[in-house]
Amino acid sequence: QVQLVESGGGLVQAGGSLRLSCTASGSSFSLNAMGWYRQVPGEQRERVAVISSLGNTNYADFVKGRFTISRDNAKNTVYLQMNSLKPEDTAVYYCVAGRNYGGLLNGVGSWGQGTQVTVSS
Repeated sequence: QVQLVESGGGLVQAGGSLRLSCTASGSSFSLNAMGWYRQVPGEQRERVAVISSLGNTNYADFVKGRFTISRDNAKNTVYLQMNSLKPEDTAVYYCVAGRNYGGLLNGVGSWGQGTQVTVSS
């Protein structure tokens, strides 16, 4: 069983920045992919960014050029640097991790509890 704990969410004004962190613990071997999804109330979760253990990345079009995903394999930690935040970025951001990169792109993996990001205009 893998436990994922997110941190770094909060309230920020439009144009501001936040950095989210997620650390995996407990049977965290073979986590070949880690990433971030987000969800607005009443809507389905959408993929934000995914990164493999080798550093390959996948970004949603709506965050490309603004968000950067990175990971520290030794610490089993993934980060999401969010710049130029917009009100439409307001959502609960969830950390996800799994052994299959392709599967993670489809939301298959272990999930954290989420951290709220609110962007005011």
